[in-house]
Amino acid sequence: MILQHKNERKRLYKFLFVGTLGMTVDFTVFNLLTQLVHLAPVPASILSFITAATHNFTWHRFWTYPESRSKHVLHQWVQFIIVAVIGLLLRTALFAFIRPKIVAAFAHSGSNLSISPEVLGNNVALAIVVLVVTAWNFTANRFWTYNDVEIGA
Repeated sequence: MILQHKNERKRLYKFLFVGTLGMTVDFTVFNLLTQLVHLAPVPASILSFITAATHNFTWHRFWTYPESRSKHVLHQWVQFIIVAVIGLLLRTALFAFIRPKIVAAFAHSGSNLSISPEVLGNNVALAIVVLVVTAWNFTANRFWTYNDVEIGA
């Protein structure tokens, strides 16, 4: 298993940290574009996604995988974007599939929580898909985008 190597675990932690920062960039740019510039949500979402993906790529290239230099930066960026778009499609499809089932399960549980079954179900479903897509993004990027870095090196 790849994560048995100390350096690969460090890369995973860096990957998760950069991803968290990227999510912040995504939400910030989206809200600035929709609230201050009054751009429609869909184009704002596309621009914020591209901004966050570029942010993440830059940090991964120079911090998470600094040894990765055998590929041209544009080639590697395109690979990273392809992985991110596939992750976004997986996330959307999986969320649309599991969310109603999880919401229904909470609605039928008879729980006396102060939070609604819909809000709870939405957040549980989102947490599940984020974990799945993070695993996809890390694995696909490690073995495709940054495959020029030796495992464990």
